[in-house]
Amino acid sequence: MAEIRVGACSWTDKELLASGWYPAGRRDAEGRLRHYATRFPLVEVDATYYALPSARNSALWVERTPPGFRFDVKAFSLLTGHPTRPAALPADLRPVRRDDPGLPDEVWARFAGALEPLRAADRLGTLLFQFPPWLAPDASARALLRACRERTAGWPLAVEFRHPDWWRPERAADTRALLSELDAAAVAVDVAQGLPTSIPPLAPVTSGRLAVVRFHGRSRDWGTGSKEDRFRHDYTPEELAPWLPRVRAMAERAREVHVLFNNCCADAAVRAAGTMADLLGLDPPREPDPSRELQLDLDLGLDPDPDPGR
Repeated sequence: MAEIRVGACSWTDKELLASGWYPAGRRDAEGRLRHYATRFPLVEVDATYYALPSARNSALWVERTPPGFRFDVKAFSLLTGHPTRPAALPADLRPVRRDDPGLPDEVWARFAGALEPLRAADRLGTLLFQFPPWLAPDASARALLRACRERTAGWPLAVEFRHPDWWRPERAADTRALLSELDAAAVAVDVAQGLPTSIPPLAPVTSGRLAVVRFHGRSRDWGTGSKEDRFRHDYTPEELAPWLPRVRAMAERAREVHVLFNNCCADAAVRAAGTMADLLGLDPPREPDPSRELQLDLDLGLDPDPDPGR
């Protein structure tokens, strides 16, 4: 059976920082990540959706986490067809027209280069391509997915659709076949049901390498309203229980399963992740030796730095 990893979709969300979840002495950028990694073996990096990452930050993430820890990294917005603010691009790329066919390739080259320290250290779980709600399943969308896979050849890839038509009963088999062809992990999602934008709670496995589930909460404002409105939800054990057989079934078909909580209001995501790990009977990561951590930092000459991830 695959290794099942559970975590949250951020370790630096402002609401989490204000919740008091991080203990005293672990509230700086370095301390937060080191503390988080003692609680969970997996985290999602969503700051990379809003701006290109840097190789320095990737290297710091490696140094501050133990062997075996995984980062699932969200693709930059321009690579997934979302609107991208000019300020989010490096200064030399801001004058380039958005319809310039060379722009996505240049952005991808910089994105991939910045993540190379994670990949080289075996800390990269997957690249998460979360496509916009308006990407409906048609010929142009399928072409876009194939182009994304061509660009990311050799990298682990997971795909989350926000348009519900991809997983309608009459189209789900075609969606599975397409993602299997691309060796891309289908991202299963948990959201409120009965809304026009609801994605059904399916658990497809389309890559033998990895299966992914993301829990977005069950707010009735999913797809509308503010971030707080969309993601405010506290999962109960009863709500998580139906996912246990689904996750275990996914683990029978993939080498690794990632279960991530995106209900990032206060400490709701980390609490839900802890509950899910307990329900699955997973052991927490081993506590590191603080004296060894300190000596490692001294040997590496690491200094405190601005918060490198969200």
